[in-house]
Amino acid sequence: MAKNEAKMPLPKLDELFTTEEERQTANLEKVIDIPITEIEDFPNHPFRVIVNDELKEMASSIEKDGVREPALVRSIGNGKYQMISGHRRKKASEIANKNTMPCIVRDLTDEQAAIIMVDSNLQQRQKILFSERAFAYKMKLEAMTHQGKRNDLTSDQVGEKLTSVEKLSANSPDSKSQIQRYIRLTELIKPLLDMVDNEEIAFSPAVELSFLTKQEQKWLMNSIECNVATPSLSQAQEMKRLSQSGNLDEDKIEELLSQQKPNQVEKLKLDFKNLTPKMPRGMPKEKYADHIYKALDFYNRYLEKKRSMEAR
Repeated sequence: MAKNEAKMPLPKLDELFTTEEERQTANLEKVIDIPITEIEDFPNHPFRVIVNDELKEMASSIEKDGVREPALVRSIGNGKYQMISGHRRKKASEIANKNTMPCIVRDLTDEQAAIIMVDSNLQQRQKILFSERAFAYKMKLEAMTHQGKRNDLTSDQVGEKLTSVEKLSANSPDSKSQIQRYIRLTELIKPLLDMVDNEEIAFSPAVELSFLTKQEQKWLMNSIECNVATPSLSQAQEMKRLSQSGNLDEDKIEELLSQQKPNQVEKLKLDFKNLTPKMPRGMPKEKYADHIYKALDFYNRYLEKKRSMEAR
């Protein structure tokens, strides 16, 4: 045989003993039951799995009829799997005391897995928090950027990022600018972001506040607690302007936040430093108001009872 003659590739062992139809069938995705303990959550999963009435109803349904729609997972080796789509079904199965759940195992890259995970949750969930959508868009954008999905061949980092956002917005109900605004929310410290989720701070002011440094945001959070007030859009814009010029400090935040807003209902201001020692140990600050109302109600009933006894 001549040295430059191409060698015929040897057939694989399974090709010798299986038909073409059998090999094609083997490559099809199948639904298999996987032990729940072998399925890990997606890293930094941006969507919360809350045990609410909806999830409890799902658990009851699973307990009776099982999981109707298989979850989507990928193998991560050593007999372990990573959840892509189905985190709530997994939690509901655990509540229903199921040991396994039906899953489709798919071979996915990190980027493919992240994109599918975000898309499936955005499509399936009825209510999505601001923070969930923000971190989901950020995760999908990073995955698309890593995949090299862009509309042009520019090597400029900013240009690449913009074209990725355009690609993302093409398959999203939100525009490119709105997606960028959502992603800005990921720069907020957790207490402020929680207030956005609880609709205590509006979306537009929150976007402006995201440009403040982490220290400035902590000052703002302290001022919010002391003044029992949240910044308006104009106040947030002014804080952003002062921050970017290097002129924002704790006193300036306090001055801005204490300004009376149009149509603002007068609120009682409390000093949290003096109030905290009088509260039950470990009670979160968001529970203070409810505790005070109950204490006042109890005290008023005591006064009424005392006046009634004195009148006899």
